[in-house]
Amino acid sequence: MPRKTLSGQPLPTPRTVARRPMPKRVQHDPNTVYPATRQEIMPIALASVILAFLALLVSASRGWMLLYGDAVAHLGIARRILDARYPGLAQLGGVWLPLPHLLILPFVQRMDWWQNGIAGAWPSLAAYVMGNAGCYALARKLVTPTWAFAATAFFALNPNLLYLSSTAMTEPLFLALLLWSIVVAYEAIEALGANRIGTAKTRMLLSGLLTMAMVFTRYDGWVLGAAIWLALTLAWWRSSDATKQATRTSLLVMTVLSALGPALWFTYNAIYQHDWLDFMRGPYSAKAIEEKTTPAGSAPRRGMHHPGWALIYFTRAAQVDAVAYELGFGVMFAALVGAWMAWKQRLSRVVLLLWLPLPFYVYSIAWGHVPMFIPQLYPGSYYNSRYGMELLPALTIFTVVLLAAVERWLRARSKKQADLFFFVVLVCIVVNVIAMMGTFGTMLQRIRGENAKIPKWLTATPLVFEEGVMNSITRIPFETTLAKEMRDAGPGATIMFNTNDHMGAVQDAGIPLRRLVSPLDSQSFDLASQQPARYAQLVIAIDGDPVAKAVAAHPEGLSELEVICNSGQGCARVYRSTMFGGTR
Repeated sequence: MPRKTLSGQPLPTPRTVARRPMPKRVQHDPNTVYPATRQEIMPIALASVILAFLALLVSASRGWMLLYGDAVAHLGIARRILDARYPGLAQLGGVWLPLPHLLILPFVQRMDWWQNGIAGAWPSLAAYVMGNAGCYALARKLVTPTWAFAATAFFALNPNLLYLSSTAMTEPLFLALLLWSIVVAYEAIEALGANRIGTAKTRMLLSGLLTMAMVFTRYDGWVLGAAIWLALTLAWWRSSDATKQATRTSLLVMTVLSALGPALWFTYNAIYQHDWLDFMRGPYSAKAIEEKTTPAGSAPRRGMHHPGWALIYFTRAAQVDAVAYELGFGVMFAALVGAWMAWKQRLSRVVLLLWLPLPFYVYSIAWGHVPMFIPQLYPGSYYNSRYGMELLPALTIFTVVLLAAVERWLRARSKKQADLFFFVVLVCIVVNVIAMMGTFGTMLQRIRGENAKIPKWLTATPLVFEEGVMNSITRIPFETTLAKEMRDAGPGATIMFNTNDHMGAVQDAGIPLRRLVSPLDSQSFDLASQQPARYAQLVIAIDGDPVAKAVAAHPEGLSELEVICNSGQGCARVYRSTMFGGTR
């Protein structure tokens, strides 16, 4: 009997809603190569988040986030975009590319996050997670899931990468963009060849966006972006007529996006630095810095105008950045063999673009005024060792390509031998991480006693981290002393100080940048340099900097309070004005 309402009218018959069947999860053979699925990548991303926060916890608790002067400078550039006498995009500068600073910008305006460096860690942590996911996605194009996991473990557990992911340095961001650019290029070429129009369009557009991001992150991204554009253009040209016709607009948009990055940077330099190549030949370019730091009459550094030595320095740095001790030679050989195997597969050739940092840095070291020193090679010092990290994806992916081939050969003979081989590789990855941390040397020291002589290579910490420690030994105490002088000037005091070299002092003092008269704000500084005592209550001049030159030319009204000298940092002279009028 039908149901009725209170008024006696029958209720409408309920409509039967057809339920959409749940999508079936495609089952794959774990011993085959197929594209990574979302179900595979999500656990990788979640594990990466845990690792990233552990790295952040260690670095923050031990005060390691600001060891690199470059990290301090990146934070300072991001801060001054909004906090300056003349805030705006002009504060981005004209040498370091802008994307890392723009990503830090929302976080660095919080004073305590600027002071402790955590503002720069958030974008790097996100980039670390994305980079690990990109490493897995790329490896899945070439090897089975188990070996893609091994590749990602080797990449993600690298102590140098973990440390950099807790700082404001640009390497984690660039490595993430590098890996995903190759993944997207691979899929675009694959889609063009298979006449999958929709996928080809989206991948080409995404490739253009990733190229623009790389161009705005590091200069090696310019070369890599151009190479990816060329590879995709050739793949488009070789596709069918129907595919070319359907994706012509996408190719045009990709081309515009790829070229827009360099064009915008040239324009920015022309407008704000008055030289469209200021980043190459300006006062803060690599060329100017090398000329400034090279003692007069000294012999040319090894590697200058010598591509052979440049190749040795860069590849050795890449090896030491990737693995412990002398194992880097074996990894480099394995990666080269794996690259040859990838070359034999036509579609996989685009992955060989992972090697592009190699010729870029060989050229930069030999002719681009980019020195590189590592303790393993003469003169045994530290400088730019982190550039070797750019080759970590190539060493990771292509070494695993070879190991996977060995495992397939063993599996054809014995499944037990193949499983044992994979287990040994995983153990070696863990042992390598422990060795890179200097753990074995520390344990041996405890067993033999503190006075026992332990080989230095057994106790060495990760190279990139060690360089940060060595280069901060004199800088941080010097900036801490300067920060005390700034705080003692009193709240609201106007300070004349060159922030180009020692932004860390202002950061440590927690002083808003708008209170500073600095060469970075040329309008106020040019005026103040004619009468320093009238425009600043406190003047801090470091030997040879623009403030020192202004004081030397116009010392009237300045009373010297203190001279602060530190080995390797020069001397700073602190003056108090006797005629400050608050004029701006």
